[in-house]
Amino acid sequence: MTWDEVMPLLWPATWETLYMTGVATLFTAVFGLLLGVLLVVTERGGLLPAPPVNKVLGVVVNIGRSLPFLILMVAIIPFTRLVVGTSIGNEAAIVPLTIGAIPFYARLVEIALREVDPGVIAAADAMGATRREIVRKVMLREARPGLVSGLTVTVIALIGYTAMAGTVGGGGLGNLAVVYGYQRFETNVMVATVVLLIVLVLVIQAVGDFVARRLTHR
Repeated sequence: MTWDEVMPLLWPATWETLYMTGVATLFTAVFGLLLGVLLVVTERGGLLPAPPVNKVLGVVVNIGRSLPFLILMVAIIPFTRLVVGTSIGNEAAIVPLTIGAIPFYARLVEIALREVDPGVIAAADAMGATRREIVRKVMLREARPGLVSGLTVTVIALIGYTAMAGTVGGGGLGNLAVVYGYQRFETNVMVATVVLLIVLVLVIQAVGDFVARRLTHR
């Protein structure tokens, strides 16, 4: 294939990758943040200590993080069909992308929240702040640089996941690389998709680092 033939294929595939990554990131940010907060506040000595709940949540997160994405994607095909009505395509790929990324980000949220100075939390408690206020106005606020850095790492992981999703019916650059670059031996297509994925990762990392630095200086 000539580059004139390759270019019209690259832009739709890039958009599909960005779409899958963006939607999965949105759900991951919400539910991963919630799960990470629960892991911290329900631990022994936390704001809402509940060791049995914390242990169950920890097991769920560990199981979710331990499954390779390709295996996870195949294993939850029935659930994916239940949610979106199909197991093939961009919408179908978003389901395992989100399920795979939530426990990953939850652990990063947990790490970021543990780095908050306990003295700041104790001071807020002494001033009569409610538990909800301590979580929202103290813990999450103080942990913002770490939360942004963790989300950046998660988004980059999601881009890699979308590439793997292309091998089993997902869209995006991964599917383009498999169908044209691998199955049809179009080396220029494979090179172009790899370069685009690298560029996406570099841009996202740069933006994430910039935002995290700005939040650190505030």
